[in-house]
Amino acid sequence: MIKFKIDGRKLKDWNSFHAEFKAIMDFPDYYGKNMDAWIDCVDELTDKPTLLQIEHGKLLREKAPELYMAILECGAFVNYRKLEAGEQPNLVIATDA
Repeated sequence: MIKFKIDGRKLKDWNSFHAEFKAIMDFPDYYGKNMDAWIDCVDELTDKPTLLQIEHGKLLREKAPELYMAILECGAFVNYRKLEAGEQPNLVIATDA
């Protein structure tokens, strides 16, 4: 299983959100820094089972609930899109919140 750890304390706004995911998940230079681009990049990285571990998720949920929900909702959409394409959903999101 491929594993990525995101520190929820570092996600303070949309700019830090996209910068942190780009750095940790090694998104390409052309990453568009929006949630459609996030979905596309995560989708490309999840051909194999992938764990996205959100550390300090409870703090993220309290301080920036829109960022927290974006991870959950868009992560679910990545899996849904794979199902619609006849593929295996491979993204697991774990958090302490």
